[in-house]
Amino acid sequence: MTSILYRYFIVIVACISLLIGLQIPNFVDQYQKRVDAHLREVTTNLEPFLDIAIKYFGGDMDKLIELHRASAEKPFQEEGAAIEKMVARKLRFETELAALNTSLPIKAQHVLFHGDREMLDEVINQYSYAVPLNQDALEFGASAALAILLLLEFLIAMARIGYKKLFHSASPPVVQ
Repeated sequence: MTSILYRYFIVIVACISLLIGLQIPNFVDQYQKRVDAHLREVTTNLEPFLDIAIKYFGGDMDKLIELHRASAEKPFQEEGAAIEKMVARKLRFETELAALNTSLPIKAQHVLFHGDREMLDEVINQYSYAVPLNQDALEFGASAALAILLLLEFLIAMARIGYKKLFHSASPPVVQ
């Protein structure tokens, strides 16, 4: 009976692992699209300021920001800080998008370990689950299932070895 339960347990773990693995390419894709959308938005918002920087400072945004910050008028000083913040945000998204311009496994690793916190939070909060049936998704799903099943089998084998050592290595009592 335990053998049957064990097999069903393994099948359930494999199915769950496969479904989780299928989500990885989808999550990375949604993350990359969100970064791209934010980059497009900040680029559009900076366009009028870039036009001014091109017209008066040869395209140097730093000079435009400095002009605003050096102004005697408080609103222009604050505007300089806002422009500087937008420029920094644009650079952040460009850097993030450049890091995602690689193969899917490296993208997934980047998102997992070095992903932009703001973008990760947005994707997690608005994630739409899907079961994509493309090659990348199937490879990730199968890899996740295999890795988790191997880990589970390893842990069970280690538990059995520990159990045997604990209960079978004790020497029998000496009878006198």
